[in-house]
Amino acid sequence: MVRLVTSLLALSATAWAAASCSASSQCPKDKPCCSQYGECGTGAYCLGGCDPQSSFSVESCAPMPVCENRSYKWDDLDNTILNTKYLGNASDADWTYSGFPKVEDGNLLMTMPKKTVGTLFANNHYIWYGKVSGKIKSSRGQGVVTAFILLSDVKDEIDYEFVGADLTNVQTNYYWQGVLDWHNSGNASVDGADTFDTWHTYEIDWQPDQTRWIVDGDVKRTLKKSDTWNETANRYQYPQTPARLQMSLWPAGQASNAQGTIDWAGGEIDWDSEDIKDKGYYYATFGQIDVECYDPPLGG
Repeated sequence: MVRLVTSLLALSATAWAAASCSASSQCPKDKPCCSQYGECGTGAYCLGGCDPQSSFSVESCAPMPVCENRSYKWDDLDNTILNTKYLGNASDADWTYSGFPKVEDGNLLMTMPKKTVGTLFANNHYIWYGKVSGKIKSSRGQGVVTAFILLSDVKDEIDYEFVGADLTNVQTNYYWQGVLDWHNSGNASVDGADTFDTWHTYEIDWQPDQTRWIVDGDVKRTLKKSDTWNETANRYQYPQTPARLQMSLWPAGQASNAQGTIDWAGGEIDWDSEDIKDKGYYYATFGQIDVECYDPPLGG
């Protein structure tokens, strides 16, 4: 998702240059809230994804709706709302979205029509440790990436990323407050048929002392908090702030992206691929999504 944010920033660099924000350059009082994409504003900018460290003050962002134990199925999109229309009441809709979602045969399709930036879903409730599980068929094709992640407002992140050029593995990754360290990434093999044609279940088990990535019941990777100690900074660089579940399909291989991102994604996107010709879009398919909330830290 760090790569996705960078990609979106590149697309809109001119429009956002005058109102950008970061931990070292907070938003002004008249546009106090720093969005997930590093833009200052009001209203929706102060809701999910608002970064308190980069906003005018830590009080600028709206309170976070707390985690709820839920299972989500996709008979329709009634429990979703376009992100530009969301007013902060998580009881009205559990998900915000941008892009082009569809429901087909009881499943959610994240679609990416030709020359678009795809689709993003974000749960409106914040998890502060817990387990999320998704039944997923990834997208396919070089340059096309499917993501199933936990992302906090200060950019703590725990990822599954599916690179469409490699349908036998899923990438696992984590970040601490947006610090880019590609050494944190690792491949996990997916047994059986490929990730596009066959359903697989992907879980993130996020605990205060460790995180596990689990595929079809098999623990593929375990990250211990104790292994993230940074001697120089004198701190643990471990994801430990309230996060939202996000699911997306995005064009990492878009020609305007950094060459390193394009190479990571397997090359530039073929906008005349089989899926584009047959359906009019690339797509990833999401079945049942489960959220289990763990107890937050004492005092949280």
